[in-house]
Amino acid sequence: MEMKITVSCPTPNRCTLLILVLFSFAASPLHASLSINFYASSCPTAELIVSNMVRSASSSDPTIPGKLLRLLFHDCFVEGCDASVLLQGNGTERSDPANTSLGGFSVIDSAKRVLEIFCPETVSCADIVALAARDAVVTAGGPAFEIPTGRRDGRISDAANVRSNIVDTSFTMIEMIRLFNSKGLSLDDLVTLSGAHTIGVAHCNAFSDRFQMDSKGNLTLIDTSLDNNYAKELMKKCPSGSSASKTVNNDPETSFAFDNQYYINLLGHRGLFQSDSVLVEDERTSARVEAFANDQETFFQSWRDSFLKLTTIGVKTDDEGEIRQSCSFAN
Repeated sequence: MEMKITVSCPTPNRCTLLILVLFSFAASPLHASLSINFYASSCPTAELIVSNMVRSASSSDPTIPGKLLRLLFHDCFVEGCDASVLLQGNGTERSDPANTSLGGFSVIDSAKRVLEIFCPETVSCADIVALAARDAVVTAGGPAFEIPTGRRDGRISDAANVRSNIVDTSFTMIEMIRLFNSKGLSLDDLVTLSGAHTIGVAHCNAFSDRFQMDSKGNLTLIDTSLDNNYAKELMKKCPSGSSASKTVNNDPETSFAFDNQYYINLLGHRGLFQSDSVLVEDERTSARVEAFANDQETFFQSWRDSFLKLTTIGVKTDDEGEIRQSCSFAN
């Protein structure tokens, strides 16, 4: 298949980065209709508007980057990266209990409103979600890079498709590999994209299966893969009978910084979820975890490649989708 990509370098200093991204883009089985700087002519300020919205929202609420990153995962893993998770209504993805704790919607909606003023019916909500997640990582201190755009918004959003297409925090390695492979993602992508847990928060019930309640109503540790001191911290923050809205930071060390601390935590048996802990316990992934823990730049380079693959899962282009006027409702 022939793939034509046209690029305009914003500044000479960014040309090298663009070339590196394009090489990764062209060498991967990504969608041929996406391109770098897709909106260069139709809406040249599109990416700047999204970036400014993310930066502004994050400055007042440091949990925003984690929310935007999680929103992208839940969008792309179900129906592809088509903003179907944003659609409101009975029976939509957004209404499923697995998605009721998602956040960041207001940032996407605010960006869309501004874009509709400057570039009506031009920039898709799917692209806004992808760009916002990319910019969220940058805002939290992670790597900056270009991503292709040109996605269109999906018209289908079905809650019945959610549970079988997203990672459960109690998943085994085999279950995660099967799910990631079904999305065209490799074992290396699995380890790399799990690094998203270096930011964000989790509700207590997301890891409650690592404990059990004794006859006195107190929690005790039953998952021996978890560090005892860390387990005590978690039981203190999430005691028996905790509110359903109670949360803890995914990364107890550098909670709002996108860095390699997540992997350092894993080596110390301080992964919050069972799906985190298996990465360091399984010989297929433990070496990669150690490599990322030892060298943040290695993680960042791998993150760029895996993020590009994530944001092109099942994308819709041309007549396959639409450009919504409102991200919450199909046209």
